[in-house]
Amino acid sequence: MRIGELAALVGVTTRTVRHYHRLGLLPEPERTPGGYRDYRLRDAVLLARVRRLAELGLSLDEIRDVLADDQGRDLREVLSDLDADLARQQDAIAARRARLAALLAEADLNLDTTVAPDLGDLLHDIYPAGSAFAALDRDMLSLIDTGADPAAREQILAMFQPLTASDARGRGHALTARMDAIAGADPSDPRVAALAAEFAAHLPAEVAAAMVASLEQAETSRWLDLMISELAPAQVEVLSLMVTTLKERA
Repeated sequence: MRIGELAALVGVTTRTVRHYHRLGLLPEPERTPGGYRDYRLRDAVLLARVRRLAELGLSLDEIRDVLADDQGRDLREVLSDLDADLARQQDAIAARRARLAALLAEADLNLDTTVAPDLGDLLHDIYPAGSAFAALDRDMLSLIDTGADPAAREQILAMFQPLTASDARGRGHALTARMDAIAGADPSDPRVAALAAEFAAHLPAEVAAAMVASLEQAETSRWLDLMISELAPAQVEVLSLMVTTLKERA
């Protein structure tokens, strides 16, 4: 058989057959006097097996292991691992669909409802409604949460949990209101330095330490630059002075 006949017999393209040759999944067959590949029945059987394994979801590296003579992993072991992986994917999809169903049931969808429920509760506690500064800070936390793995998310929640206590929540809301009030002020306004000092004192020690440590990371710097671009000069000065205070305490 020529390559086109082999491909048609198994139901793949000639390009696929050549690709499998390059990867070593299919051995090179003997050639005709004219230089064409001359495929036999055993080649068709091997190609069909490769196609079946690929359709099951095995990677080409895994298929190579399965096909290796007396080497690599046992086919049953590979398929068991694949089944477990598909089960995990199925569970993850089911969890996401359940979250979507809960979101769709919300009468008033907003940013806080589109993040993980535990983070949404945290955001609701520590940020007052209607505050422009709080909305920006909340957006940044939500953005961080988007790229965080489960362990990192748990760490974030634990660090910010002290801010949900009633006294801390009230103090945080008041500081946020004052931050909104200086949006039109000059950076030299005496309220700026006082607000920076109070913000630094308000942050839990773990949050402050994590903030200082993260300032050296390029990704955090990008987030901070993004946030600063949305703030008024006096508000930027508050954050700058607060960070300076936190670094001095570290």
